[in-house]
Amino acid sequence: MPSSLSGPVAKPYSGGKPTALVVLLHGVGADGHDLISLASHWAPLLPDAEFIAPDGPQPCDMAAFGRQWFSLQDRTPAVIFAGVSATATILDRFLDEALAARGLDETRLALVGFSQGTMMSLHVGLRRARPLAGILGFSGALTGPDRLAAEIRSRPPVLLIHGQADAVVPFSMMGLAEQTLRANHVPVETLACPRLGHGIDEAGLKHGGAFLQRVLGTTEET
Repeated sequence: MPSSLSGPVAKPYSGGKPTALVVLLHGVGADGHDLISLASHWAPLLPDAEFIAPDGPQPCDMAAFGRQWFSLQDRTPAVIFAGVSATATILDRFLDEALAARGLDETRLALVGFSQGTMMSLHVGLRRARPLAGILGFSGALTGPDRLAAEIRSRPPVLLIHGQADAVVPFSMMGLAEQTLRANHVPVETLACPRLGHGIDEAGLKHGGAFLQRVLGTTEET
């Protein structure tokens, strides 16, 4: 796997220097271009935020195109957790470098994940020494729930959004994640989207944007 990540970037809507960073983590078989379009929905709410959507470090091993954060060939929980843990080191380094390059710290960083990207966001975001501004997860799951109590290092606010008709990652995974997060004293909110499959709808965009605006706030000069 590569030692560093890269992907498309959306500069601040204001045209100025970024005072916040939103990192978008895609699902399996996609890449950064799949999620960077979310910036156009949320940039007016966060005019001084920069958005970046890194490509996963591995070629997708279940398709002829796209990237992945870890393999899903073997979906045994222990194997998936090992894959997430291995890639977490690369993602952590990327986040450290991205913050340093912009002169920001974790309080100005939010992670947004979709599906496999949500798994990465929750794994990494809860194990960093300093809490992030927030974690927004769409259509994902919490890997290694039995390991979290021993490994959690920070408790950023979390919003989980999931379609009730999701045939890829079962809707029930959101409830399991919520239960585990609450048991570990992580502030978590959830939004169930009726009739939505494995995707993001207008309600998710609206609630997700409001969450990001709340946790990152504004830093307008007076």
